Amino acid sequence: MKHLGEGSRRFNELGRLVPLANTKTLTRQLRELEEDGIVRRTVYQEVPPKVEYSLTELGRTLEPLVVEMDSWGALFSAQLSGDAARDADGARASADRSGSEARAEGSVAAASVGWNQ
Repeated sequence: MKHLGEGSRRFNELGRLVPLANTKTLTRQLRELEEDGIVRRTVYQEVPPKVEYSLTELGRTLEPLVVEMDSWGALFSAQLSGDAARDADGARASADRSGSEARAEGSVAAASVGWNQ
């Protein structure tokens, strides 16, 4: 719906814009949206056949919601990316600490061997 808000699109164009959706899923979703009166499917009688999808007037009423959801998704994605970066930094710091602690323990063990001799 987000991409149809920008104007009419052909099926393959929508497929390129939503690469994670396989053809079967995209077809099913477009049919359901058409049945619900949200998307209009227009078939042009030409060779090769041309089919375009666009939002109906009812579909256009959903645009503010789609824009808000898209904005929220972008913020959520940025937060996840930030969390992943912090987690990676934390793991590196933990590994650095573990390495330092192991070196220190090795030094203590070596020193105590010297004391016992």
